[in-house]
Amino acid sequence: MPRPVPVPGGIDSPNGITGILRNGPCVAGFVAFFIAQSLKVLTHWYTEAKWDFTQVMRSGGMPSSHTACVVGLTAALGTIQGTDTGTFAIGLVLSLVVMYDASGVRLHAGKQATVLNIIISQLPADHPGSGEIPLRDRLGHTPRQVAVGALLGVVTGYLVGITWHGFGMPS
Repeated sequence: MPRPVPVPGGIDSPNGITGILRNGPCVAGFVAFFIAQSLKVLTHWYTEAKWDFTQVMRSGGMPSSHTACVVGLTAALGTIQGTDTGTFAIGLVLSLVVMYDASGVRLHAGKQATVLNIIISQLPADHPGSGEIPLRDRLGHTPRQVAVGALLGVVTGYLVGITWHGFGMPS
């Protein structure tokens, strides 16, 4: 029986899902993200003395998973392709933007949500805004949470990068 010809861009082609799984920088970013999200359960337990597995699905907290993701991708790009490439430069700039956003804009938006929630909770019962669902106020990260996410990303990206090189995998 003849083998079917793979469809360009299909699941088994280098441009499909298998291509993503063979892409070292992409794998590094995802691995760093999942490690960071998992660590949020441990850091929540450490600070609150109770297990809360819903932390895996929440934004904010220690460490910054968005930072870990983009820095992991960037570190793997630098390790596999070198730091003198255009793709590394794009990753580096993207990483800096994400870290600035996490510890600046999103952190302050979360603080504003906290103040608005306090104001809404003090409204009289007959006020039109008194029944509003509280805003999510855990949006951004402190500089320490971003720094730990970046460190996690660098370590993960480097380890995935040298592993990719060691196995002779395509970048």
